[in-house]
Amino acid sequence: MSHLYPRYEVLKKTFPSRSQDGSMARTTEATPFQARTDLYSAYSTVEDKAKKLSAEAAAEFNKASAAAKGESGKIELYSGKFYAACTFGGLLACGLTHTAVTPLDVVKVRRQVDSKLYTGNFQAWGKIYRTEGLRGIFTGWSPTLVGYCAQGAFKYGWYEYFKKTYADLAGPDAAHKYKTGLYLAASASAELLADMALCPFEAVKVRMQATIPSPYSGTVHGINTIIAKEGFGGLYKGLYPLWGRQIPYTMMKFASFETIVEMIYGRMSGNKSDYSKATQTGVSFAAGYLAGILCAIVSHPADVMVSKLNAYRKPGEAFGTVTSRIYKDIGFKGLWNGLPVRIVMIGTLTGLQWMIYDYFKIVMGFPTTGGAPPAAEK
Repeated sequence: MSHLYPRYEVLKKTFPSRSQDGSMARTTEATPFQARTDLYSAYSTVEDKAKKLSAEAAAEFNKASAAAKGESGKIELYSGKFYAACTFGGLLACGLTHTAVTPLDVVKVRRQVDSKLYTGNFQAWGKIYRTEGLRGIFTGWSPTLVGYCAQGAFKYGWYEYFKKTYADLAGPDAAHKYKTGLYLAASASAELLADMALCPFEAVKVRMQATIPSPYSGTVHGINTIIAKEGFGGLYKGLYPLWGRQIPYTMMKFASFETIVEMIYGRMSGNKSDYSKATQTGVSFAAGYLAGILCAIVSHPADVMVSKLNAYRKPGEAFGTVTSRIYKDIGFKGLWNGLPVRIVMIGTLTGLQWMIYDYFKIVMGFPTTGGAPPAAEK
């Protein structure tokens, strides 16, 4: 056959056959048409494009199918479900942490009311345990849990809402340029609402902790007793000093936290999203603890006044009158009673709050807190 097709033999030697997997064939030899692979380039291009289009169509079909079945599991950022999730995250972050540090809070409040009552934390806990038992160390835990769950839910949920809303109103350039002012405005607005939810429970908590023995058996008993003696307004007579304490506290808490987080990631290589959950929550705790120290210092005088006012304000006494009376009694130095205890308490719980809140956001698939929100989509 070779004498009939002399060129065929030449082609066989020049272009050996290949199997479908690309390896050299051992027995099957190429035909004259198989040897000329350059003749099929157009076919290969069309085949590749067809495979690509087929894969994209299959992906779109699977995506549409999952969305139709509700299987995507994703919550859109800045949607109603997003704000609801952040509200629940704030509830967990504040309610659990404030309740956990109740023993520190008991000593802090009592030392603010009477600076000579205890000489230190451990001496105070020992004395309370001997006279009131373990339950005494956790005096006021129930109004703390309910009150700070409500406050945390309002504070974090509304902060996310106001932060995005104010950024949209300002525009992307102004929001980035004045981001610290944005954080301050959003946190102040959120805390204004959060304190209205907290105030009744804070009144019960302070009275339970400041009075020995506690005048109330629990949260409901305390609320009912106050309403019966002083009317519904009795639950809110500490609202102004509470705003005076909590609004500067929260403004410092959120603005300094956001700034510290940005500084930390600015000194680290890579983007925030490149790091693991453990690293991101570790950064949140460290930034939160540092922010908590600043919060404690800024808000401490108002915190002392809240404790004194709820313990010593007489029924019907004007706010200005009782404030002047308390300040005349304790002086400027007295406004700083219990500051070291509060720094430890606030630093710890603020760090834990941000760690819990940001870990919750990671679990939900949200970006962690830190940095201005993106501009509204057009």
